[in-house]
Amino acid sequence: MKIALIGYGKMGRTIEEIAISRGHEIVLKIDVSNGADLTEENLKKADVAIEFTTPDSAVDNYQLCFAAGVPVVSGTTGWLSRRNEVENACQEKEGCFFYASNFSIGVNLFFDLNRKLARMMNAFDQYNVSMTEVHHTHKLDAPSGTAISLAEDIIREVKRVDSWTIDEPKSITELPIEAIREGEVPGIHTVKYDSEVDYIEITHSAKSRKGFALGAVLAAEFCQGRKGILSMKNLLDEMA
Repeated sequence: MKIALIGYGKMGRTIEEIAISRGHEIVLKIDVSNGADLTEENLKKADVAIEFTTPDSAVDNYQLCFAAGVPVVSGTTGWLSRRNEVENACQEKEGCFFYASNFSIGVNLFFDLNRKLARMMNAFDQYNVSMTEVHHTHKLDAPSGTAISLAEDIIREVKRVDSWTIDEPKSITELPIEAIREGEVPGIHTVKYDSEVDYIEITHSAKSRKGFALGAVLAAEFCQGRKGILSMKNLLDEMA
């Protein structure tokens, strides 16, 4: 494939390395120094775009890809309040939009484990649930998109919590998320069920960005010949 990289920071460079190792070609690289090169004309040179930028620019980037008729794979978080707008635009343009809060295969297996554990713990209200996520100091959003996905799945399954908070919880129905920013940590997510007598804890810890980058390239490959809104569930179902 010919790939456009929208966002060429550490993640973009790791995606480039993995994409080239899988036989793909990078035909466009966009970062803060050459934003003016992000045009429909340049995007049309690519078979797919992979987008890792910031919440402020992500939606405009998606719209440009839809207008160019180029599938877009995005791992940018923090923009989901506009999700309906983006998905409607994709469908109107008959485009292809693959979004994941986390592209790591391991994290997506962790999502499934989290849902299953939450269903089990729903019946045991002596356990209070909480979460911690740790990321590098360059990460702009908190909590992480992955943490929000985990929390939303818990809220759907555990009836004694109805919302999440990054602040001190004001009631027992709030799921507290502690967001820690330190060093160059790629990402650690922990879900804890704590009682007076014991606790149950599950953790996913990323060793590097390579797992996220490989998942993004696999998603880009998956988009070829497809239309509509796609997710990691679609990809994992295909791989199973």
